[in-house]
Amino acid sequence: MGQVTIYLEKQVEEKMAAAAKSAHLSKSKWVARVIEEKITNEWPASVADLAGAWKDFPSLEEIRDSSGVDGTREDF
Repeated sequence: MGQVTIYLEKQVEEKMAAAAKSAHLSKSKWVARVIEEKITNEWPASVADLAGAWKDFPSLEEIRDSSGVDGTREDF
């Protein structure tokens, strides 16, 4: 496992420490999770498997057809 040294301004470090504490994680694990979230660029298979799972979900056209007509805007 690699190691990285980062330098943070005091206020940033304090906020990061508070966020890590509230997540019940060490600062190192919290930073590692943030980095992992930022570099992950695909949906998990469990999310992709949900595509089309709702057979009764309305189509985009059906949703737009039921939205009605916009009212006239007032001039400023």
